[in-house]
Amino acid sequence: MRVIETGGLTLEPQTATHADEMFAVLSDPAIYEHENAPPPSLEWLRTRFTKLETRVSPDGREQWLNWVIRLSDAALIGYVQATVHPDGRAAIAYELSSAHWGRGLAHQAVEAMMRELAERHGVRRFTAVLKRGNLRSLRLLERLGFSLASPDRHAVLRVEPDELLMHRDARRS
Repeated sequence: MRVIETGGLTLEPQTATHADEMFAVLSDPAIYEHENAPPPSLEWLRTRFTKLETRVSPDGREQWLNWVIRLSDAALIGYVQATVHPDGRAAIAYELSSAHWGRGLAHQAVEAMMRELAERHGVRRFTAVLKRGNLRSLRLLERLGFSLASPDRHAVLRVEPDELLMHRDARRS
């Protein structure tokens, strides 16, 4: 993994040293309107980030690639991440502090990550799963060129009934 520069953002490979600053970012309750919960403690987050530094799943079949998003003023505002599967597909996710929503920063960060994944990690197809009610995330993915996957793909990937599976070919990056 390498640092990715894009406009006024820097995507840094996530490490345990980012835990203190990211704990504050990930404690924003607005982030969890649709799912999940904030990290229970700083120590828990530090331990999680340490495990993710291996960059591979426990069975060694998937790459786990995580970057924190840093503004030019040095503040961390969120993360982007990808699980790269052996078939050339990457499942992506992202999280930004609500103070930075609506400014195009998520679009910029996710687009830069996808370009990196296609060029350096051989990704040919991207997927993202989101809650049906998360219209902000749906609009972001649509602006990035994602479209709704077929019901068959939803079934194959075991997408929950309250979720949507979006996909996009990498060649659009």
